[in-house]
Amino acid sequence: NQGMSSLEAPPPSISLKTTEMMETPMTYEAVVPHWFYRIQDTRGSWNPFSKEDSDKLEEAYCSGQNPNSIVIPVCGGRYDVYLGGRRRVSVYWDEEDSLVQRCTWFFKGDKDSKYVPYPENFSETLETAYMEAVVLNEWKKRLESPSRDLVILHNPKLMVHYQPSGAMDDWGATPSEQGRPRTVKRGVENIAVEIPQGEPAQIDHLVFMVHGIGPACDLQFRSIVQCVNDFRLVSLNLMHAHFKKAQEQEQIGRVEFFPVNWHSALHADATGVDRDIQRITLPSIGRLRQFTNETLLDLFFYNSPTYCQTIVNTVCGEMNRIYRLFLERNQGFKGKVSVTGHSLGSLILFDMLTNQNDPSLRNHQRVKASELRAEAQMRRQTLRDVLQELDLTELLSMFEKEMMDTEALSMCTEQDLKDLGIPLGPRKKILHHMQHREQMKDCDCPTQDTTHPSDVGQPPLSSGSTVNMVNYEYFDVGIGQVKINYPQLSFHPEIFFAWGSPIGMFLTVRGLKRIDPKYQFPTCKRFFNIYHPFDPVAYRMEPIVLRDVDFEPMLIPHHKGRKRMHLELKEGLTRMGTDILGSLRVAWQTFTRPPVPSLPPPTAEAATLSVSELPLTVDKAEKSEEAPEKEEPVHIDVGMLNGGQRFDYVLQEKPIESFNEYLFALQSHLCYWTSEDTALLFLKEIYQSMEISMDQPLQYNWIMHSPHCEFTVRRSLGPLPLKDVDRCFYEYTVIG
Repeated sequence: NQGMSSLEAPPPSISLKTTEMMETPMTYEAVVPHWFYRIQDTRGSWNPFSKEDSDKLEEAYCSGQNPNSIVIPVCGGRYDVYLGGRRRVSVYWDEEDSLVQRCTWFFKGDKDSKYVPYPENFSETLETAYMEAVVLNEWKKRLESPSRDLVILHNPKLMVHYQPSGAMDDWGATPSEQGRPRTVKRGVENIAVEIPQGEPAQIDHLVFMVHGIGPACDLQFRSIVQCVNDFRLVSLNLMHAHFKKAQEQEQIGRVEFFPVNWHSALHADATGVDRDIQRITLPSIGRLRQFTNETLLDLFFYNSPTYCQTIVNTVCGEMNRIYRLFLERNQGFKGKVSVTGHSLGSLILFDMLTNQNDPSLRNHQRVKASELRAEAQMRRQTLRDVLQELDLTELLSMFEKEMMDTEALSMCTEQDLKDLGIPLGPRKKILHHMQHREQMKDCDCPTQDTTHPSDVGQPPLSSGSTVNMVNYEYFDVGIGQVKINYPQLSFHPEIFFAWGSPIGMFLTVRGLKRIDPKYQFPTCKRFFNIYHPFDPVAYRMEPIVLRDVDFEPMLIPHHKGRKRMHLELKEGLTRMGTDILGSLRVAWQTFTRPPVPSLPPPTAEAATLSVSELPLTVDKAEKSEEAPEKEEPVHIDVGMLNGGQRFDYVLQEKPIESFNEYLFALQSHLCYWTSEDTALLFLKEIYQSMEISMDQPLQYNWIMHSPHCEFTVRRSLGPLPLKDVDRCFYEYTVIG
């Protein structure tokens, strides 16, 4: 008992604070609730809804309606909250439901500094006790939670939570202040939590994102849904920074990103492939073999006709299903759609887009087929059929007397028909009909008769690309891929973005040597091949179109400027070394130059002229050294795969990545999901197609300090001069 009383006695500092609060009267104000969600059956932390979503949920909660009939769309419309069941349900993809809770009181958790909300019923109990303490000015209230935890309200600024250190005894003793106390907070504004920003209701563009091999998409082994959520958040932050003017003028809303998961369908019980592979897998090095079966085997599955058909059907079916469901929920959407593929996902999209049917080509083929049928019917017509069609059967006996058939009639001129005594009206009818027959013959394409029906509409992807030594079997698209039935998308993609893509390698392995510069995807007019310079899976594609020229890819600008600092320094040092070598070369030429011959004496006319009137002559070599001619940039024609523009784009490596390429190789292949530079390129190209440009690029100051000099150079004016600088360090600040 003595030990118990010592534990219950508060420290002196607490009693002083309590006395001060008791002497100071307070006014009670109701707590402002905020809504949170958490994935079920996990120990994950509670995540707050945005303020806009929380206000919608609170308004529905206070409406007085039956909560079981209330469904509120949240998180940009990607989830629905069933208010009665307190569940957050995914709309477009399969995901475990999340618990939803109206939160007002919080306590600090065990493992980290994040605050955990109390259950709604106990929060109401705490709020009632707090209100009584404020109104009656009576503190040090003790409350027991349903889990037998103890909460003590010492004063408005000191409220603690105790967990019982041992089990309840046989006498049913109440828990005491044992263990380490935890802080209790009232209201979400008093805890350290970041409330996410709300998303604009207007959606300008849709982007479907297809993952690569394996169930995980990054080094944290997260799913495609989580990685797409990160990319969506990065793009929203960049919208506020680079499209602020367009947002303020309400010209744009946001870009919506949807994940497309095909791995779960391939490895589901329906295919049975995992069971078959497991039966033949060796028992040694189990974890490595499991990783191989779940990830690397996807490459072989895609090259199998059976499982390739499953993968392609899943990708196309998911995109069509999500697109159809999105239009049902957003009937006012008038934007366009783009697609993105990472690693193997980019190859899947490439093959699928290559095999889409071009609507214009389909209409042209339909018209051509009808013309061919009409011509064949005309060729089968006899002279009697022609005259019956023209309602001139009374002339049949005259033509038969002259032994004429349809071919002879087509050779007759107007004078010939006149000599036969045919009146003017019938003559004009016959001549017009025969001219129409000849025109139909001229419309016939000479290669149409030799073309196989399955080859109609074959895209000109390759041009002289077959390998003579190997008898490749080129199927529908002519690039050696497996022969399957490619489904059709219910939309025409605006842009195709490929990340860390092995498309170039697969096309080369399939036997393709060159892509026809005139080739375009049948239904997609833009294409970008984005890769990290250290990505071991990525390959370029422009050299397959332009084989005879060596040129560098396009450098993706940094989202805060042109280039990263270490790349600028590397180029500056290279340029400075080139300048030094050039100066030494000029000095050596000066020393080794032969002596200039003496000039002849001036003539009488030259002697009478002043110095300013003498003609100015400059040595050609000296003139070329002093004023070198600027070389105009060479235009690189990379074909029409991206509408005549460049499509190989390389990211800038980070400074730490440049120290060891091999150490960051795997990370480089998975960096795109959180890359701000990649996201900004997406937004720039998407909104540029809508004739909306970014704000003015940010300008930077390079601040240089040296024992001998201290000056500032605006970065946007050119490369950083490094002359006469002993030691320098750099920091940049945003202007304006």
